[in-house]
Amino acid sequence: MDFIASSAGVWGWNKILANFGYMASVVMFILAIMRLSKVRTARGANMLAAGAMLLAIVSTFVEMGAINPAYIIAGLIVGGAIGAVMAKKVQMTQMPEMVALLNGFGGLASTFVAMATFFSVSEHGGSGNLARMMMREGGGFGGFNLVLTLIVGSVTFTGSIIAFLKLSEKMAGRPILLPGRHVINAGLLLLALGIGGFAVWGPSSTVLTGTILLFIVVVTLALGITLVIPIGGGDMPVVISLLNSYSGIAGALAGFTINEPVLVVSGSLVGASGLILTQIMCKAMNRSLANVMFGGFGAEPAAGGTGGGKEEYTKVKSAEGEEVAMILSDVQSLIFVPGYGMAVSQAQHLVRELGDMLTERGCQVRYAIHPVAGRMPGHMNVLLAEANVPYEQLFELDQINGEFKNTDAVIVIGANDVVNPDAVDKKDSPLYGMPVLNVWEARTCFVIKRSLSPGFAMVKNPLFEADNNYMVFGDGRKALEDIIKSLKEA
Repeated sequence: MDFIASSAGVWGWNKILANFGYMASVVMFILAIMRLSKVRTARGANMLAAGAMLLAIVSTFVEMGAINPAYIIAGLIVGGAIGAVMAKKVQMTQMPEMVALLNGFGGLASTFVAMATFFSVSEHGGSGNLARMMMREGGGFGGFNLVLTLIVGSVTFTGSIIAFLKLSEKMAGRPILLPGRHVINAGLLLLALGIGGFAVWGPSSTVLTGTILLFIVVVTLALGITLVIPIGGGDMPVVISLLNSYSGIAGALAGFTINEPVLVVSGSLVGASGLILTQIMCKAMNRSLANVMFGGFGAEPAAGGTGGGKEEYTKVKSAEGEEVAMILSDVQSLIFVPGYGMAVSQAQHLVRELGDMLTERGCQVRYAIHPVAGRMPGHMNVLLAEANVPYEQLFELDQINGEFKNTDAVIVIGANDVVNPDAVDKKDSPLYGMPVLNVWEARTCFVIKRSLSPGFAMVKNPLFEADNNYMVFGDGRKALEDIIKSLKEA
């Protein structure tokens, strides 16, 4: 108690309380990220992270001292109202683009923090170069850190906006390859870094320095666009993970800029976890991050196939809902493999209904989740959780891949490249080496798909012609409705 009292005399009670709040929020952030790794605990983890952010904001106001509580209440009401509207209006199938948009807002917020810090320090420090004006925040380091915050924050914002436009189909999902795009990107980055160094050590005019910083923002906003438009929609799981990491890094840099430890820690956690997830996504696609970011994959039909058009298939067998129901009525084990087609047709509730019907008949029902199925990490998990599919029925690729050979039936809903056998045994395929779900090993396989069109890799899928496979052509929702109806009548 004597220590606390003496500390209060040096720092003041506001500082003591704020530090306790910061420590508690950091611990809550760490626990939230740990719990996000499991589907069963993810919902509670989101609530815990939201509480940690609220505590960090309140602690900041406490540290600042004389703050009108009306501002805090107004901010909570406005922000909470916007969040509530988004939660109510945005469909689960639109979750990828919302995540991309929120990543962009995080980057934009960091950019605003950096600019506001410059003008605030400039106002209190008078004229002089940026290094002197940032002396309170670490001298030249503080000044250059501000420049880095602007660069990363701006790239994150426009890159996320492009990802949002591609995912929401307001912009072409295929890669848009600019002539000399690598030179353009390198030039924009070097230009931003170069004039950033000049802003820190060069001009003595505050007005000129501010103008240069705004020019850096413009350059890096353009860089965010040119970095993401060459990336196809099929690579969006990786891009979203990477942009999420960028938003965390921008937040950590902003924390250094304003000397706010809790922002440094929370931003670092997001940045690190985003990079780890990005690496997991790249591994799941058997591709390097450089190939995803700079390869323009999907712009043209890939080598090893001419696009997987209908004319390439000669012995495809198809089945209607009644035929599928007849086979399913006798199966003892079944595995669902959801893909983006399930999301587009919003068929997740019907998938669960069919699964429940088969479970009641004594069938063992499981769900195989490929890491890059859908448009963002965990996309299929989110949709199936919305449909209240039991957590214990969800299995990741490594957990279930050995079970297909012991399974009576598999139903693939709107997936393509993640169930392509060429990834296993065709060395000249662009998919070769990519971990896939071995659905062809099951006794019977059904693929629900609108057509024989290729997946993102633009190659033929031999699964469609396999002796034990039946194509169920049509919208995923309609196909499942027919199967359920026929199964009820069987």
